[in-house]
Amino acid sequence: MSELVLSAWSVVSGYGVGSAPFSEGIGEGRSAVGDLDRDAWPGPFDRCGLVPDFTAREYVGKKGTRTMDRVTAIAVTAVGRLLASCGDELTARPEQVGLVLGTGLGSVQSIMDFTRDALTNERPYHVDPARFPNTVMNRAAGQSAIWHGIKGPNTTVAGGWLTGLLALSYAVRLHRGGHCARVLCGAAEEYSTQRAWLEWHGRGAEEQSTPLGEGSAVFLMETADDARAAGREPLARILATRFGAYAERSDAQQALADCVRGALTRAGVTPEQIRLVAPLGADGKLAALEEAGVSDALGAAEPQWLRCRPLLGDTSAASTSLQLAAVLATAGESGLAPGEAALVTGIDRDGTVGCAVLGGADRG
Repeated sequence: MSELVLSAWSVVSGYGVGSAPFSEGIGEGRSAVGDLDRDAWPGPFDRCGLVPDFTAREYVGKKGTRTMDRVTAIAVTAVGRLLASCGDELTARPEQVGLVLGTGLGSVQSIMDFTRDALTNERPYHVDPARFPNTVMNRAAGQSAIWHGIKGPNTTVAGGWLTGLLALSYAVRLHRGGHCARVLCGAAEEYSTQRAWLEWHGRGAEEQSTPLGEGSAVFLMETADDARAAGREPLARILATRFGAYAERSDAQQALADCVRGALTRAGVTPEQIRLVAPLGADGKLAALEEAGVSDALGAAEPQWLRCRPLLGDTSAASTSLQLAAVLATAGESGLAPGEAALVTGIDRDGTVGCAVLGGADRG
């Protein structure tokens, strides 16, 4: 089978809109978390990794965005920026381009606002029908495809903090199955007062202090031959994705270590080749268990660790996609070098672990 690579990427994050501010912020180790305007964003948190000055009207356009929710606007913006960076060639055959987009619950704000209106208005049906589409989970993926003329397979994936890795794995299978020639894959998450309260009540005591974040990262996956034919140099090869589960939290370290070992074996990569590790870094014990599990699998290897969560906040469903973006940002414009590899990992609080192994592509 043809080698699959990542050849372009786009980010919307707390650093701003675009890959350049993201790369700069990650490279400097600068926090994107700032104080919230409490009048505009009431809720349990006073700090957040909010995309600065972001509105659908500003970044998507005035027409057709009156009822567009925040997560959809973030996703549409990220997808649009990626397509714009690749030129018209990418969508010359739109039916051959797929989109796999990860999300948490879609737009929590839209779901709760619509439900409240149905319960508090004079009649249950006295709601704004134009806002109903925002309440379904695949709204962001569907609108991103419609807005930019993508006509291939369209899939929404939801899997907690590991959503970005699950979307990447699904995109690989979609391509391997012959359903499309190229795939855009990634994840998006919004900040809202409603999401903030759900997170606050769902967290343990050790997680309460971590601010939330929002954003999106989207990647172009295609064969190395197709990338070079279009004038794009492969940034990283997709060597392996792997997932596992644990029943007790004390088993999470071993579950992740086994997961990473299995992925490295499948990828044909030795621990010494791992240049970069981007862990999820969830709060408290999970972060310690994750780093211990990775260290167990890598042994004496000493890679560079990219810890995104302290910089971006808890970006929920977008977390592992933003970790992957941090790997590409750190690798630079030429991507991972031949012989180098990178590892993206995560332990979800709901009992799953996962990782992805990327490798450097041959130059030329």
